[in-house]
Amino acid sequence: MDFLTFLQISDTAVRFAIPLLFACLAGLFSERAGIFDIGLEGKMLAAAFFSAAIAALTGNVWIGLLAGIGASLALSIIHGLASITFRGNQLISGVAINFLAAGLTVLIAQAWFKQGGRTPSLSDFGPNARFTSITLPYADQMEDAGALGLVYSELISGHSILVYVGFLMVPLTWYILFRTRFGLRLRAVGENPAAVDTAGVSVVGLRYAAVAICGILCGMAGAYLATALQAGFVKDMSSGRGFIALAALIFAKWRPWYALWACLLFGFLQALALRPDAVERLVQIDIPGQLLDALPYILTVVILAGFVGKAIPPRAGGEPYVKER
Repeated sequence: MDFLTFLQISDTAVRFAIPLLFACLAGLFSERAGIFDIGLEGKMLAAAFFSAAIAALTGNVWIGLLAGIGASLALSIIHGLASITFRGNQLISGVAINFLAAGLTVLIAQAWFKQGGRTPSLSDFGPNARFTSITLPYADQMEDAGALGLVYSELISGHSILVYVGFLMVPLTWYILFRTRFGLRLRAVGENPAAVDTAGVSVVGLRYAAVAICGILCGMAGAYLATALQAGFVKDMSSGRGFIALAALIFAKWRPWYALWACLLFGFLQALALRPDAVERLVQIDIPGQLLDALPYILTVVILAGFVGKAIPPRAGGEPYVKER
């Protein structure tokens, strides 16, 4: 595999990793506050549909992005009501959200657009209907400047704005969780909510805040899928990315920087499936394309089964908090 081919695969890996990264950070906020969220998949799917649908109807991708975030937030509030206010089972609530989003998106898409449960291609609604690639300064001139120039022009430059926002969210998440009072309280709620309550801080308020942040980030993940990575919504386009993000979160042991590398790993595995010829030249073995397609999901099962080391979740995770009287 030559260097340029490796850069092209890495470029594709970055594009595939961004929705995983948004969803992984979303789950990180939620689970750090003690709310397990299996519904990342459903929120991404709902956000993907509404962002694409509203972008198609208005011709403005930014309005579509807000619509996608709003749809994801609405599902997050439902999950919060079920798991925080009514103290229901968090896993069942998340699964219900996945089923709701899977059916509702196709139903509304068919009712609005009559195209078999998909939205029209955003490419038909002008350049403002989807996120386009951004060429960074001097990227064209750097193509002939050796290896570093190729890395800058081929790998760093040429992505949509949501890619750069996704990478910026990693240090921002780290700062919020580990360098702010809000982050300290959020992590404490996931470990010992009774102690937080004793200190006079609202456990319910903090958990709702975490669920809301989760909804915003899932909304950005879904909007990226439908308006940047692709040019419209199709049925079940999230393709299990919410579950892969959960696996990456466990693999990263609920830490933002580790989450970045875990998502890049999954993205790289997905990118390899598009270049089986390069993989065969590298390993000198004829590898079935179906196996390459399945690699991210195989790794997800391996991680969720606990074969990559012990990952200890927040101690109060999954448990509704009942205030003592």
